[in-house]
Amino acid sequence: MTAGHVLIVDDEKSQRDILTLILEGEGYQVEAAANVTQALAAFRCRPANLVLSDLSMPERDGLSLLEELTALDPEVVVILITAYGTIGAAVQAMQKGAADFLTKPIDRDELLITMAKAFEKIHLVTENRQLKRQLHDTFNIENILGRHALMQEVFRIIKKVAVSQATVLVTGESGTGKELVARALHAHSLRADRPFRALNCAAIPEALIESELFGHEKGAFTGAQARQVGLFEAVDGGTLFLDEIGDLSLPLQAKLLRVLQEKEVRRIGGREDIKVDVRVVAATNRKLAAAIKQGTFREDLFYRLNVVSVPLPALRDRATDIPELTEHFLRKYAASSNRAVTGVTHGALRLLLEYPWPGNVRELESVLERALLLCESDHIDVEDLSADVRVRATVLDRMEFDLPAEGFSLETFERKLLEMAMARSHGVIAKAAKMLGVSYKTMQYRLEKFQIGKGAAGERHAPSEMSEEQETWK
Repeated sequence: MTAGHVLIVDDEKSQRDILTLILEGEGYQVEAAANVTQALAAFRCRPANLVLSDLSMPERDGLSLLEELTALDPEVVVILITAYGTIGAAVQAMQKGAADFLTKPIDRDELLITMAKAFEKIHLVTENRQLKRQLHDTFNIENILGRHALMQEVFRIIKKVAVSQATVLVTGESGTGKELVARALHAHSLRADRPFRALNCAAIPEALIESELFGHEKGAFTGAQARQVGLFEAVDGGTLFLDEIGDLSLPLQAKLLRVLQEKEVRRIGGREDIKVDVRVVAATNRKLAAAIKQGTFREDLFYRLNVVSVPLPALRDRATDIPELTEHFLRKYAASSNRAVTGVTHGALRLLLEYPWPGNVRELESVLERALLLCESDHIDVEDLSADVRVRATVLDRMEFDLPAEGFSLETFERKLLEMAMARSHGVIAKAAKMLGVSYKTMQYRLEKFQIGKGAAGERHAPSEMSEEQETWK
């Protein structure tokens, strides 16, 4: 395997031969050209990873070659070879884009070290480009799954506003994929090659979040032992995603508003304003209109953030997307856990479609990851799903009591339902309440109403004698 493709350009044949001999001995694949014209023809035919060129040549020199190569490929790496008396010209060439220069007579070790450093840089640039391409592919709009009309509207908004500089407010319940939308906006924007950072405003103590956002100077407060650059500075030119924006305190809301309006920040303890160019995408699962009425969220900040709104639907409102999401997550976790699970049974899929998914897509992903690990065949079945999904989704279908020919009243139906829930929970009232989707107190009331769980003397243990989780059906 070669170490890289090098194009040597020198009008002296002996110099070309020496350099070729050295570099081929180190595993480089070498082409040679006697002048700028030959070099450009060779580069157009097969672009080299690195060009090693003499600076002083008849007709056109190495500086002319550098300019034309840069026009062909702005990322081309050029190392110039110069005589001692023209070092100033080599420095000038570096200012115009040359990667480095070597002086004649060329020292073999110095040549190889310089080449190794240059190729290390080339490999880093290539790796970075590949990572960015993977990032774009990962957060491509098409990878945010959903064929439902509500999701198609989300995709339409993303495509429309991604290339703009407008701030965006993403709303929706927890687990609906708000950060995925923010990353897709960044990946499709003109800022895609600049940094993307995410901050959960609810996960960081209020005392620290200001420093996290705006930075601080050394000695600004106890423990500030060194200057810290805040996220707005670190992401300059890129995108900052502020999740759970509704949890910011009013003083921090005022400072954020100033940054959005003035495009500048001031570190804690600092005296200078620092210009920043950051696109903000904010998200919340709260009703900000209600928070404004309650005085806990600034109305002017809301309008500054809500230039474009992207409302994400709950999973229960787009249940037709569940089969596609299920297939996606199974492929993902089957590959990472080396499990040969290829799908779900009809019964399991039916439960997934009927379950209300209070945790949305994030909960679906978690349920499927767990089920895949427990599954003992190539398809996830009903028993592999969590108890919440199995019981809550199909409690009516799974009731096992005879229906009298004359039918029965709703009161009888409710009694049977309560008895079944208590039996399935082994008499634990809190668990039975959770199965039926009611509060503990409601469950207690219903049990009392139907005299379910009463002993012979009509007595039950008082709740004060045990915790809710411990109290059982007697």
